[in-house]
Amino acid sequence: MSLKDKLLAQRIYFLLGGLFITSLVVSNLIFQKFFYWHPFEVEIFGSKLFEISVGILPYPITFLITDLISEIYGKKRANDIVVVGIFASLFSLLIIYTASNVPATDWSYVDDAMFNQVFGNTSLAVFASMMTYLFAQFVDIQIYHFWKRLTKGKHLWLRNNFSTWFSQFIDTFTILSLLCTFGIIDWTNFAGLLISGFIFKVLVALLDTPFLYLGVYLFRKRFRLNVNEEINLL
Repeated sequence: MSLKDKLLAQRIYFLLGGLFITSLVVSNLIFQKFFYWHPFEVEIFGSKLFEISVGILPYPITFLITDLISEIYGKKRANDIVVVGIFASLFSLLIIYTASNVPATDWSYVDDAMFNQVFGNTSLAVFASMMTYLFAQFVDIQIYHFWKRLTKGKHLWLRNNFSTWFSQFIDTFTILSLLCTFGIIDWTNFAGLLISGFIFKVLVALLDTPFLYLGVYLFRKRFRLNVNEEINLL
């Protein structure tokens, strides 16, 4: 691969990393709002499909990006992005903590009470979310590369979906357990939210598979990569 191509591949890697970090940080900031989408009149343990946190909306993007990076750039580069995402989340947590401890002026449109109502649980919840996310993402990358080795780079849909489904279940189960333990949501909603959230993530994983195929196809065509071949960055 020429130096020009390697520099282009590196710029794309940084762009994907930026999208990944943005999606991660935003999902941790907005997760306390829950929304509903009722395509079916089905209730599971008192919760309708689907009643889920808005934080779930950008979250699947992070798994799509790590799968794409894993496929094209390799396991180490995918792990590097996850670690950078954790540092970004910690830094955002520090900013939120500082902002919540400085007093609002009398004329501030958002006073201390309103700010703390929205972000009051964020510090604890973001930390909990980061820990579960870190574990889930590393599990996703490990399973992805296990299936990649087993299939010798073939059956992209298999490793994409199986790794995401398993890691997303771990993430959903753990974060809901923590939110219930900290009293942010009631335990009576746990089972319904767990199943509803997991089914939603399974559907999203299925829907993002064509986008992963498209991304991998474009990379292989542009950089003339063979099946199972990865780009070594500078």
